[in-house]
Amino acid sequence: MHLGALFIASHVLTSGSVRETARRFQLSPSTVSTAIHNLETELAIKLTERASGELVTLIASGRVLDGLEPIMAAIAELGQLTGHDGAAEAYETWASRIPVKIVTMERFLEVADQGSINRAARRLRLGQPQLSLQLANLEKFLGARLFERQAQGSVLTEEGRRAYQIFMAISQAWNDLKSSADERYRRTARSLRIGSIIPTGSESWVARCLGVLVSEWNARRNNNAISLVSMTADDLREALKNGRIDVAILDSVFGLESFRHRELLQTDMVVIAPPDSTEMSVADLVAGHAICMPSPRTGLGHAAMAFSYERAPNRRLCGQDITAADSLPVIVDLVANHGYVSFLGRVSALPIADKVRIVDLDVHLPMSYHVAFNHRKAAADACTVIIEAAARITSETVAQTKRQADAGARETAA
Repeated sequence: MHLGALFIASHVLTSGSVRETARRFQLSPSTVSTAIHNLETELAIKLTERASGELVTLIASGRVLDGLEPIMAAIAELGQLTGHDGAAEAYETWASRIPVKIVTMERFLEVADQGSINRAARRLRLGQPQLSLQLANLEKFLGARLFERQAQGSVLTEEGRRAYQIFMAISQAWNDLKSSADERYRRTARSLRIGSIIPTGSESWVARCLGVLVSEWNARRNNNAISLVSMTADDLREALKNGRIDVAILDSVFGLESFRHRELLQTDMVVIAPPDSTEMSVADLVAGHAICMPSPRTGLGHAAMAFSYERAPNRRLCGQDITAADSLPVIVDLVANHGYVSFLGRVSALPIADKVRIVDLDVHLPMSYHVAFNHRKAAADACTVIIEAAARITSETVAQTKRQADAGARETAA
């Protein structure tokens, strides 16, 4: 990490705004966002997230801000040492652009402690010319000589002693922050983080697959504990990319090119309607009922919206009475109890056939679910369990539905 990036990130966590920080320091928003991202990566913790287009600082950011306070104070002392302790605006512009890396400061501290560039280079396993160049660049930035080169070694100058105190304070504060991150990493590395699309309810195939996974995983006494989270497909892809989850069950393969992924199951889209509805066609259902569907951020929502605009460009499907809800239990309740209609994959609709009417589309619209995973062996093992469970559960559901339909047909015939 550069000191300038830490200064930028500290201001973002304080102000809660990337754009305000960018304007204040006369930087591009991308530069500011990169500073926050790098700090999150270094500390292995999520500090901010986007909500409705706005940046939201998470609870952990408060602890990190406290840990950054000694570093901010040391940067202010560094400003005094280099003559940048004047107007606030000029100081902030300078501080946000400090190019010095923490690792460079720690190498300077090693040379000072060893009293010799050669001895420090050997301990750091660096070439002596490389270390000498880094020290020369540091002196150039500070505008002062830090060492007097003598026959017996290198001795700190007056400016070097002041820099030593400042850099030591920064190094200790940074290592305190990093030690907390290392402990968090050791804890999370032992757990296997599974993310899934939001299930329709406890009876859904997604929930049942995850239940099978946890049960079988714990029965085998695996070393990795399981932790579960549900979110939209869009959020799952992002969480998989930044390492917050190891396995993702999604209703879309979009954006998974850089990950290993396997098809979980295939199905087709259907309409779910109120149980007491009488309309026989999708067009009539749409014309007579309000609509609630997942947002386009989900694979299901994207497919449903595309179908809606293609099939009925002038109907209510394009109107303002479409409610987006990324909670399938809420959607099911609106359909079952409040007269709405929605879209689901058939495999998700079958377990709730006693709550809603399932109506086929007038065209076959295929859907597929996928499981994606990272490089961990435990993640691949979990995927195998999930795929086997999905095949077993969906075949059982289809067979049960067929038995119920046959029984109903026999009753009608009688």
